[in-house]
Amino acid sequence: MIKFSVCIETFWKDKTVEEKIREVKKAGFPAFEFWDWKNKDIKNILKAREETGLETSAFCIEPNFCLTDDGNEKELVKGVLESARIAHTLKCSNLIVTTGNIVAGETYEITRRKVVRKLKEMSKAAEDNNITLVLEPLNPVINHKGYWLTKTIEAVDIIADVNSPKLKILYDIYHQQVTEGNILYNVGKYISLIGHFHSAGVPGRNELVGGELDYKNIFAAIDRTGYSGFIGLEFRPTLGEDKALKQVLSLV
Repeated sequence: MIKFSVCIETFWKDKTVEEKIREVKKAGFPAFEFWDWKNKDIKNILKAREETGLETSAFCIEPNFCLTDDGNEKELVKGVLESARIAHTLKCSNLIVTTGNIVAGETYEITRRKVVRKLKEMSKAAEDNNITLVLEPLNPVINHKGYWLTKTIEAVDIIADVNSPKLKILYDIYHQQVTEGNILYNVGKYISLIGHFHSAGVPGRNELVGGELDYKNIFAAIDRTGYSGFIGLEFRPTLGEDKALKQVLSLV
């Protein structure tokens, strides 16, 4: 059964974080997620979570967007440990990991070796703290110019080298459609490596209805795989939050 998680960063921009969590509940969704945690009041998030009974599906480790930087291995492991502590407080099982940008003058393979070394250490910390890291490829065409990890097969290759049960892929359907397409093929082939999904319409990163992606078909294909995690709704509504979220429910 498909389960959705609402990314509160992209909805209800005039409300507080706690108000947004309550809006997720009102809209009939079982979970929420967010990006950075250090700029938020975790006690208030926990209170709203407990009041609503919602699940926390994912949020980002901090520091983020810096795996391709040099010399920050200890800082990244510390970031996993600190973020895992917050995740356990919020009963969240996934931490989002982003790589950062291409390093000028550095070959892909050199950067890749660096990223793999760091992820091995980070994954050990994740294993010790029973948390899953979900590594996210992003599109470098529109939203993240210069970003290093862009394709599904690159993430698959990295995960194979790291070889940890606590490192999986965050498969962002929007980003991968912009970058490479082949959504149904890649989802079907690599579903065992996918720990979380994100979704948004293409083009525009808005509602899921319309555009070039058939989300009704995509969700049905994901459901057939037996995937039991969440699909994050990480889009910016143009029709108003209520209508946009009702549209999502019409797709399953």
